[in-house]
Amino acid sequence: MSLVITKLNVQTENKDILKDLSLIVKPNEVHALMGPNGAGKTTLSYAIFGHPNYKITQGSIYFLDQNILDLETHERARLGLFLAFQNPSTIAGLDIVSFLRASYKAYHGIDITPLAFRRLLNSKLDLLEMDHSFLDRSVNENLSGGEKKRLEILQLAVLEPKFAILDECDSGLDIDALKIVASGIKKLMQAKLGILIITHYIKLLQFIEPDVVHVMLNGTIVKTGGKDLISELELNGYKNFKNPEL
Repeated sequence: MSLVITKLNVQTENKDILKDLSLIVKPNEVHALMGPNGAGKTTLSYAIFGHPNYKITQGSIYFLDQNILDLETHERARLGLFLAFQNPSTIAGLDIVSFLRASYKAYHGIDITPLAFRRLLNSKLDLLEMDHSFLDRSVNENLSGGEKKRLEILQLAVLEPKFAILDECDSGLDIDALKIVASGIKKLMQAKLGILIITHYIKLLQFIEPDVVHVMLNGTIVKTGGKDLISELELNGYKNFKNPEL
């Protein structure tokens, strides 16, 4: 159930963004992809999910031993891929329970009764230590940044994917909200779940210790290592890494 990306080149608006990017994330591994703004981290997440504005000009993406480049976004999701967005959309007037139940039915391709789903949802709320009154809200309407990110983690818990990409789930969070979100992620780091955390902040990785750390600059991975890379980045930033030109 590995995610295997090989020599991936991606363009958007006729501009090269990713170049010769290769990455393998195995089940039950947590990888961190770090880099400054504009390095191409979010482009990678969109390319994995088949965003139409991002054209893959070379390379391959395999998941579950299947080349997913010819699949539509919803087909990739049904294989077990999940993306938590950096800036989740607001859907005014749509309550969270209805949204999550519709997502569950679409993601797994099965129907589930309201009662059965509510039992499932309650168990996930308890796992994440979330107040059940959270469900009385509309999707991201009048939610704080931390609450929006907690809803993303709740979606992850409910859908139970095989592989999750968390795109800057720490963006805009204060330290207390960051600890809550990190705690939720750690509780979902179950066997066979692969996780790719995309971030340019060190703090999140102090709460969630990744197995592998990658440094991205100018659309390609320039360094891969263990947790020691986090300390190096904290001390020196990105200045000591080679900055390839596309």
